[in-house]
Amino acid sequence: MSDPAGKPLVVLPTYNEIENLPIIVPQILEIDPRIEVLIVDDNSPDGTGRLADEMAEKEGRIKVLHRRKKQGLGMAYIAGFKWALERDYTCVFEMDADFSHQPKYLADFLNAIQDNDLVLGSRYLTGVNVINWPMMRLLLSYFANLYTRIITGMPIKDATGGFKCFRREVLEAIDFHQIKSDGYAFQVEMSFNAWCKGFRIKEIPIIFYDREMGTSKMSKGIISEAIFMVWRLRLRKLFGLYKK
Repeated sequence: MSDPAGKPLVVLPTYNEIENLPIIVPQILEIDPRIEVLIVDDNSPDGTGRLADEMAEKEGRIKVLHRRKKQGLGMAYIAGFKWALERDYTCVFEMDADFSHQPKYLADFLNAIQDNDLVLGSRYLTGVNVINWPMMRLLLSYFANLYTRIITGMPIKDATGGFKCFRREVLEAIDFHQIKSDGYAFQVEMSFNAWCKGFRIKEIPIIFYDREMGTSKMSKGIISEAIFMVWRLRLRKLFGLYKK
């Protein structure tokens, strides 16, 4: 049996991350010599895409995918997933470029993916592990996950988190044309698809840090999308639209 962590790819969406990119990418590559990074840039006005190209010229483990305009986090990840599936990567990470997801946890993911199909970095597995968030945002996130768990029945404590590792087989089994959401809702929808198809899902504890540089992409639209989307997922499951 092939090693599921044999050739990992970290998909790193960027939009105006010129301050963070030259710091976080080297830290990712230091974790394991097998790891490669795909920077998916949405035509950042601050020059992040140009910087990514310069970094890729100097380091062969860095790849760059340019998109013409900002189309949302979910679509950026899907573009990265499709790119990975066209090549021989064995597992694919979702990870933010703003240091809210610490590179040091990548080793834990690579270990956990050996016996699981989808590994989720959880902020709420061992209490509440979030640093520097305002109380209102923390409560919103915590209760959004509780709400998601109740409505969908999915036994995951942090369904809205965006630090994940998929085995290749999971991504191959998901019909990306059915993924309609973005932001938090996208994270829920991807995990829900994997769960409905019977894949093994494991949460591992992480500490989540609010970004230190750059601007948050949070919006009211992202929140409202997540509220209504979980009901759509539940109804689709009730009508047997998710097949193993």
